[in-house]
Order: sequence, then C-alpha cells, then structure tokens
Amino acid sequence: MSSYNTLQELVEIDSPSGFTQKAEQYIEDLLREYGWLPTRTNKGAVKCTLGTSAPKLAIAAHVDTLGAIVSKVNSNGTLSFSILGGLQLNMSEGEYVRIHSHDGTVRTGTILLNNPSTHANREVGTSKRELSNMHIRLDEEVYSEEDVRELGIEVGDIVSLYTNYEELPSGFIKSRFMDNKAGCYVLFEVARRLKEQGVDVPVEIFFSNYEEVGHGGTCGYSSSIDELLVIDMGVLGDDCQGNEVSCSICAKDSSGPYDYEMRKRLIDLARENEIPYKVDVYPFYGSDGSAALRAGNDFRVGLIGPGVAASHGTERTHVKGIEATIELCLAYIKQRFIQA
Repeated sequence: MSSYNTLQELVEIDSPSGFTQKAEQYIEDLLREYGWLPTRTNKGAVKCTLGTSAPKLAIAAHVDTLGAIVSKVNSNGTLSFSILGGLQLNMSEGEYVRIHSHDGTVRTGTILLNNPSTHANREVGTSKRELSNMHIRLDEEVYSEEDVRELGIEVGDIVSLYTNYEELPSGFIKSRFMDNKAGCYVLFEVARRLKEQGVDVPVEIFFSNYEEVGHGGTCGYSSSIDELLVIDMGVLGDDCQGNEVSCSICAKDSSGPYDYEMRKRLIDLARENEIPYKVDVYPFYGSDGSAALRAGNDFRVGLIGPGVAASHGTERTHVKGIEATIELCLAYIKQRFIQA
C-alpha cells in the first residue's frame, strides 16, 4: 500500500469553494511528478488525460471544501460570517479557523455563539445555532471595528477551518474534509498506478473546484467523454448500509437515480474482484454527477466512494474503504479499455 502523505498534504491546504488555487496547483504539480501532463479549465478545475487517444471515461472528484466568508466586521471587534457550502453550525461551534486577508496575511480565530460563557449566559446550552447569533473571535487584541480593519481584515475574506488530520494504527483516518479529499486521493492513486503499469487508456481524471456550491461538475470535460464516474464520499447513517471499510455505490441521491447499467457493472466488478462494497440510496445528497446531468451533458453517470462518517462535521473514513474505491476504479478501467 502506498503512503497517504499526499492525502494529508492536500487536506492541509485550505480550499473552501472559491479559494482553491493552492490546492489546484498542488494537484497539478503532483500529476506532473507522476509523469502526466495536466491542464486547467477556464474555471480552474484540473484535468488530465491518462492516454494518447481521446478520453471516453472521465473520473471526477472535487477538491473544494466547506468554509465561510467574512460578511461583516462588528463594532466589538468580532466577525460575522456567511457559510460556503453546507457547513453545519452545530458542528462548527468551537472550531479554530484561519482568516485569509486580501494581502495574503493569515489570522486565526474561533467560531463561537454570541455571549458564549456559561457563567454569563444561562441560555448557552439551549440557544439555536444560527448565523445571526454566532461570530468569529479573533486571536488579536481587537475591541472595535477600527482595530480589526487596521489588521487588514475586511468583508469577503475567506475563512477556513482547522482539519485536525490524524491517521490511526487501526486504519482509520479522521479529519475534516474527507469529503472529498479522500476522493481526490483515489484519483491520485489511479493516475500513479496506471503510470507505473505503463498502460494507455482513454481516461480523463477531473478535479472540480465548485462542487460544494453546486456547479463544480457542470462543464469542462473533454468533448469525447461518454461516461462520468464520480468519486465522492459514501453516506453513512441509520438508514444506509454503507460503512467506512467499504466502497459505497450510490443507486440514487436527491437528484434521482444514477445510470443503472454503470451501477450494475460496478457491482459485478466488485463481486468478481472481491472488493468490499455496499449499495445505498442517499436521502440528502448531490454530487458533481448531479450537476453534470442538470447541465445537460450527454453521458452516463455513476457514483462511488469510500464511506465517510459524520459528513460535513468531524469526518472519518478508513484506508480499507479508500483502497476498495481505488481497486473498483481500476477494475472498471481494465474491463472497459484493457480487456476489451
């Protein structure tokens, strides 16, 4: 098994939707290091053809994450904020953050409920967490709006959350943004292993950068693509059968069913190759595949990914689930283009 250093390095690059330039550059540099020639779309997505002929299959993952943006500098020296993507406030309270100013300066702070001290506010435990009653406390001696502006912090500055990445001896990886940097790692490994094998396949890998806000997967693919295999987190929950040590195969999400023939082939390949998998319906979910179909792209779409617990919160997955997803991707490529 290869090292997971590239996953950790990517996770530690702050990349909320709209602020993904450094992550895009990391991906491009890594693919070049592997011997490929990636390019960028006009919108900033990174794509890379893994063969000499026009690609027929695109395999996509998204590099953008949840985050926030400064919406107001308050008179008491705190910051109001607006969320980027589906950031859950109850899972973000108390989280450490970085504030990225226009000039490149980075300051730190904490997301808190207004009047957060238990000894001063009897309603701390029962107050509903809403943007209107939460703020970011800066780790600076600031007590007024003017103090904050003197630091160079303004409305529109990007707010990123600490990830707290940790690999455990049990094989679990717990960190924010396994959705979907674990999926990006799957693409890294597909690219690395195919280069090592020296195979030439009409496959394009695609790293979108606006998935969390709904339009990452809408465009930018090569015109020759006829199938899109999306790699995104597998949902775990009381009404789902997925787990962290398997590859989840999505039959349907909130937008509707994924291509039945692709799903059938993926299930058959998992069975034939003894790859651990689970099939699920995701009740509250959308993906780059959903966006691609809504945008009118005329190709079949499937969705798989490692099971990820506590989505949009303190997430966790397992190396077995990630490896299962890598193996299923490679099996799909082999069946379609190498064994044919």
